[in-house]
Amino acid sequence: MDLILGYLGLGLMLGLAGIGSCYGTTIAGTAAEGALKKDPSKSSGYMVLSALPATQGLYGFVAFLMTKAKLDDPSNGPLMLGIGLGVGLVCLFSAIRQGKVCAAGIQGLSQGHDVQTNTMIYAALPEFYAILALVAALMV
Repeated sequence: MDLILGYLGLGLMLGLAGIGSCYGTTIAGTAAEGALKKDPSKSSGYMVLSALPATQGLYGFVAFLMTKAKLDDPSNGPLMLGIGLGVGLVCLFSAIRQGKVCAAGIQGLSQGHDVQTNTMIYAALPEFYAILALVAALMV
């Protein structure tokens, strides 16, 4: 049973982080697609902001790779479930919220405002918590 919990934790860690990045990049990408119709000259800025929420999926993957060895001892299963839920949920919500911040920045860019740098700073705030979750998983 402990081994099953461990594999469930690993799956949640990877799956939830990936789902969050999928949603976050879709939110920002949809805004970028709309912004391209208004001002296609800023497509590189839109692309950079659209890609930012993808990092949470990478954090989930790194945490997965770095912690899967803990299942060499099946009694670590409940621990892995906790780590997986923690990393997965933080990355899920962080990526979605970051996608919304990036979408707002993309909209501002398309309206002629110089908000690229500020948007990247604001987008780093929800990302910070995904980084903390990754670091916590690696410290356990």
